[in-house]
Amino acid sequence: MTLTTYKWSIEEWHDLVNSGVLAGKKIELLEGEIIEMSPEGISHRNTNHKAVKYLRKLLDGLAEVYESHPITLDNSPHSRASEPEPDIAIVRLPESIYDTHHPYPEDIYWLIEISNETLKKDLEQKTITYARNGILEYWVIDLVNKKLIVHTQPQNNKYFQVVEHRVGTVSPLAFPQMAIALNRLLLY
Repeated sequence: MTLTTYKWSIEEWHDLVNSGVLAGKKIELLEGEIIEMSPEGISHRNTNHKAVKYLRKLLDGLAEVYESHPITLDNSPHSRASEPEPDIAIVRLPESIYDTHHPYPEDIYWLIEISNETLKKDLEQKTITYARNGILEYWVIDLVNKKLIVHTQPQNNKYFQVVEHRVGTVSPLAFPQMAIALNRLLLY
């Protein structure tokens, strides 16, 4: 017997979310499938909170910094619909453009996932989804190995440049004049 999973579209996913049946559940839509999200540990929560505060100060007036909110990817009838909730999404202004929809790939400067228990998923499954959608820059704050992994140059289902940082500063592609201190991101 072969099992076939049902692939949800963005429209069906929104109908399901709006129905209230998923209220209080920690899940996201990834590659057309409903995926349970890992519980948030202390180091994850603290890193996320402090990184968001730091980035909001740096990017004030330049970009909006969203914390654990959905983004809409693969939004076409014959695609593997995804509406993940990255830990941090840096998106274009004005924020009023999101009054009627979540940020689309063209709205996103870069995404950040903070990884402890989810490192494998963040470095494999999410990398494929984000690259396929043309997310120009994807950062993984690796709490286990105390490093920042920066993915750039997306093509098809992968990033062709992956650079690891442990100390110093890093400049995002969208704001090359900005120096983001790693000691403000790598807290554990």
